[in-house]
Amino acid sequence: MIYYVSAEAAAKGDGSRKKPFQKIQQAADAAAPGDEVVVLPGVYREAVNPPRAGRPDARITYRAYEKGTAVITGAERIRTWEKAGGDVWRAEIPNSLFPGRNPFATPVSGDWFIIHYPAHLGDVFLDGKSLYEVTSLDGVREPVKSAESWDPEFSLYVWYAEQDAEQDATVIFANFRGLDPNEENVEISVRKTCFYPEAEGVGYITLSGFVIRQAATQWAPPTAYQEGMVGPHWSKGWIIEDCEISESKCVGISLGKYYQPEDDNRWGCLKYKDGAQTQRDIVLSALREGWTKERIGSHIVRRCDIHDCGQAGIAGFMGCAFSVIEDCHIHHINNKQNLAGAEIAGIKLHAAIDVVLRRCHIHHSTRGLWLDWMAQGTRVTGCLFHDNTLPWPHLMHGGTERAYGEDIWIEVTHGPTLVDHCLLLSTRSVRLSAQGTAFVHNLFGGSLCAVGRGTENGAPTLNSVRYTPYHLPHSTEVAGFMTILHGDVRFYNNIFVQQAFDPFLVTYVEKYRDFQWDDGNLTAGTWPFDGYPDREEWERQFEGYCGEGGVRTDRYYSHLPVYCGGNAYYNGARPWEKEREPYTDSASRVELKLEEEDGKWLLRTNLGGLLPGPAEPVDTELLGEAFEPEQKYENPDGSPIVFDTDYFGLSSGDRPLMGPFSDWGDGPLSLTTTLT
Repeated sequence: MIYYVSAEAAAKGDGSRKKPFQKIQQAADAAAPGDEVVVLPGVYREAVNPPRAGRPDARITYRAYEKGTAVITGAERIRTWEKAGGDVWRAEIPNSLFPGRNPFATPVSGDWFIIHYPAHLGDVFLDGKSLYEVTSLDGVREPVKSAESWDPEFSLYVWYAEQDAEQDATVIFANFRGLDPNEENVEISVRKTCFYPEAEGVGYITLSGFVIRQAATQWAPPTAYQEGMVGPHWSKGWIIEDCEISESKCVGISLGKYYQPEDDNRWGCLKYKDGAQTQRDIVLSALREGWTKERIGSHIVRRCDIHDCGQAGIAGFMGCAFSVIEDCHIHHINNKQNLAGAEIAGIKLHAAIDVVLRRCHIHHSTRGLWLDWMAQGTRVTGCLFHDNTLPWPHLMHGGTERAYGEDIWIEVTHGPTLVDHCLLLSTRSVRLSAQGTAFVHNLFGGSLCAVGRGTENGAPTLNSVRYTPYHLPHSTEVAGFMTILHGDVRFYNNIFVQQAFDPFLVTYVEKYRDFQWDDGNLTAGTWPFDGYPDREEWERQFEGYCGEGGVRTDRYYSHLPVYCGGNAYYNGARPWEKEREPYTDSASRVELKLEEEDGKWLLRTNLGGLLPGPAEPVDTELLGEAFEPEQKYENPDGSPIVFDTDYFGLSSGDRPLMGPFSDWGDGPLSLTTTLT
C-alpha cells in the first residue's frame, strides 16, 4: 500500500492520494512491511518515530515525492521576539513547547566531551543557520568575534538563554545584527531527533530524498547511547539515500550504540575505571546482549549531503558494522568550534567491521574520517579528502590548540584497514596510531603524523597502554585483545607530494615534537617509519627460537615490519629508508591545485607528465595478512581484491600507473563526476 502525506492536508486524512495524512508520523503508525510512504513538498515539524520494522523482502519506504522538497525539522519558528535594547531581542518560550527535554536547559555532556564552557543542546537559527551560544547577557549585548570559528563573521550572531521557573519558561536573548527576527526566518531547536525509532530492532527501512535538519541531539561517545538526528537505532538493514542532513547539534546520522542503562557514559559515571577499560567492558556486554551480524548493522548510506553538524556527520560504535557509505558529500563539520572532544570528525566510527566507504567527498571539517578501535576489514576507496587541516591562516593564528586536523585518523586498531585510490590533499593526510593498515594507489598531498604514538592513555608516569579487541574474520566475535606494536603497514603504488603550508604550523611542530599523542609532522612521505624493520629483519629476531621459557626478550613487543614498493616522491617528500627502488624526483616541481567551479571540484596538476612507467599490480595475495587478527586484505565476503579499477571506476589493467588514476589526461581532472 502507498500512503500519502501533505503538510497542507486537513487533519483527518486517511493517507490516500485524495485525502493524505497531515503528519509523517500518522503514516508511520499505519505502514506495514512492503508499504511506501510518499511525502509531498512541505515543512514537517515533527520527530518521526517509525514503530514498525520492514523485512528484507518487504521494506518500509519513506520517500519524498520530489527529492529535496520535503523538509523534516526539529525546530519551530518563533515570531514573538521583543526588543531588549540595541540589537538584542528577547523571546519567552513556554517550556511546554519542548517534548521530553528542554534543550536550552540541558547541557552537552558525555564521555570524552571537553567542556570549554557550558554549551546547551539548543540552538537559535537564522535562515537555517545556527547562531553562537554565549554564557551571559553581556555577551549578547557586546558579541566578540570568535578566533576559532571557521566562519568568524557569523560568530557575531549570538544567543543566551535563561530559565524562568516562575513562568515555567525559557527566555532567549539573541543579537541579530540589525535584523528584525519577526520579519526573518528565525527558529529554535525543539526536538532531539527528526527520524529515529525509539525502539531497538526497527530494521529494513528506507529513507529517501528528504531534507532533514535542526535537531537538539546529545553528545554521542562510544560508551553511551548514540542518538542522532537520523538513524536506525540498533537494528539492521536501513537505507538512507539522497538526503540533505544538516545542523544537528551533535550527530547527523547515528549508526551507533544502543542504550545500556547500567553502562551509559560508563567512564564518567563509574569514575574508577579508565575510559578504554569501560569501552572494552561495553564491547563484551554488547556481545552477550546480541551484537551479531545477523541482527545489527548492514546499513547503506548513499548520495547524502551532510554538513554543518557540531560533532560528526556520521557516527557509530558497533551498530555501523557491515555497512556501506558511498557517494556522500560530507563537509563543514564542527566549524563553529563550540564543541570539543574525542569524537569529532566528518565520519567517526568505532568497530567499523567490514565497513566500505567509497566515492565520498569529505572536506572543511575539523577532521575528515576517524576510524577508531576495531576497524577490521574496513576499506576506504575512491574518496576525495581536502581542507581538513585548518585551512585558513586566521584559524592557526587565532590561538586554538584543540585540533589541527587531518584527512584520516586510524587509531588503536589492528586492521586489516585498507585505503586505496584516494586523494588525501590536506596538510596532514593521515594520522596513524595503529597497525594492520595498507595504502594502495593513493595521492598524498600531506604528511603522515603520529607514527608510533597515540596508543597510550596519557598516564604521566605509569604504563597506560590501550588493549583493543580484534575479531574473528568477518564477525563481531572477539578473538582477543592486544596493544599496538606499530608497523605492520603497507605502502604500494602511492604518490607523495610535498605541498606548501602556512609557516605558522612550523611552530606547532616544534611545540609538539615530543607529544605522546602527535608529532606534528608536516613532511610528506613514508620516512616516519625510518627505524622500523622490513620483513627479513623482523624475522631474524625469531631464528632458532622454539618457545623456550625463562628467556627475557623484546621480540614480541618490538615494532612490526613495514612493506613498501612502487611509490613515487616529489617536491621533497621522503621515502622510508628501507624502501627498495623508490622513485624520487627532486628536479621537477609538482603543482597540485584543487578548485571549485560551478559546483565541481577540479584538480589542476602537472603530475601526470612526471610519472615513471607502469607499476606492478597489487592484490590481496601481495598485501598478505594483518598481523594480529591474521586476516587478509579482502572483500567483506572473503573474496580477494585485485586493484585494477581506478578512482573513476575505470580499468587500470595489469600495468597500472602509480596513484589513483589510470589516465591523467591533458587538462584539469573533474573529481566530482562520481559524487552524484
